[in-house]
Amino acid sequence: MKLIIQIPCYNEEQHLGQTLAALPRSLIGIDCVEWLVINDGSRDGTLEVAKRFGVDHIVDFPTNMGLAHAFKAGIARAVEEGADIIVNTDADNQYDARDIPLLIKPILKREAEFVIGARPIAEIEHFSATKKLLQRFGSGVVRLISGTEVRDAPSGFRALTREAALRINIFDGFTYTLESIIQAGLQNIRVVSVPIRVNGETRPSRLIRSVFRYVVRSAISTIRTMVIYRPGKTLFVVGAIPLLVGVFLSVRWLILFYGDSGERAHVPSLVFAAVLATAGFLLWLCGVIGEMLKINRMLLEDTQYHLRRQRLAQLPPPHSGDSQVAESNDSRAAPRDAQAA
Repeated sequence: MKLIIQIPCYNEEQHLGQTLAALPRSLIGIDCVEWLVINDGSRDGTLEVAKRFGVDHIVDFPTNMGLAHAFKAGIARAVEEGADIIVNTDADNQYDARDIPLLIKPILKREAEFVIGARPIAEIEHFSATKKLLQRFGSGVVRLISGTEVRDAPSGFRALTREAALRINIFDGFTYTLESIIQAGLQNIRVVSVPIRVNGETRPSRLIRSVFRYVVRSAISTIRTMVIYRPGKTLFVVGAIPLLVGVFLSVRWLILFYGDSGERAHVPSLVFAAVLATAGFLLWLCGVIGEMLKINRMLLEDTQYHLRRQRLAQLPPPHSGDSQVAESNDSRAAPRDAQAA
């Protein structure tokens, strides 16, 4: 059983060393523990720190591609390196590495394929009241959509199996946290939460520079994921709103028209009702088309899964303990045959 701990990094020279120093090199129930750093176009000494601490694998991007891309690239590289379990943590040492055994325990016991570390949000002093409220609300929305019981959806401290990693796709360029949970839940991947501890704040969050901007982008990501994975239900609910309003206005028009004995036509109300009803009907029609496209998407995902497994079977066996650097100039994770020592 091989476990790889991956850390997406962007200009983390000051904090990466502390994070790496806390990571385990052996765990009960695991035969091999390796570290993977994704250097997302850092302009400081992040890469040098990773090498100095003996990181086993490094994915090095010459330009900053974003957190979601770094996470996706790390997952792909970890799978190529033969990981049976992948643990993701942050480079700022936010999460307590001593809880990694708790994080992987449900996987080792075959109770889950995807585990999210739930932070004690109410007890974190440097979280504002607004941030705590938004976190609880956002996690509730994700639970409702995904059908999971995840208590801390934005948490980046998570573990997933090799099989789950092969099936998950990240489309959002902003963050991977919400989309991956929704996607996993809707693909019937078993997702659970476990309580974990956190360390003190080392730096302000780079992802949540503006609460309003974060809320808007997270909402867009969530809606897009819903439309992709549940087009029928999503567009039926959205379309029902203008359709019902249109029906209500149509009934109102009939009452007003006959109540005035035809003296007033009330044309604006009738036109507005027709527009709303048409919009609702078109959204329902898009939902039907979306359900048909969903079937094709599921077939393509299954094909992609088998192609990924086939490609991995053709790769040479990974060499444990060798620090390797993979560089990429595009949005894909670099294959191992393009690595330079």
